[in-house]
Amino acid sequence: MIQLPASYQEYLDGKDERFIQTVRPILMQSAADKLHGVRVLYNRGLTGHQAHLDDTIPYGTIVEDID
Repeated sequence: MIQLPASYQEYLDGKDERFIQTVRPILMQSAADKLHGVRVLYNRGLTGHQAHLDDTIPYGTIVEDID
């Protein structure tokens, strides 16, 4: 079983379930390969939040951004 690093767990603390369901798969992917961090984007349009691996961010780090 893949274990999320503490920084990812702390990031999810207090977030609503819909948000967690959106970003958790990418956090799990990051934790599996341990190569890249995660960028969480907020798009004010129809999509809301999105997350993706980002090779410019060190593993274990999450950066929030506005698209």
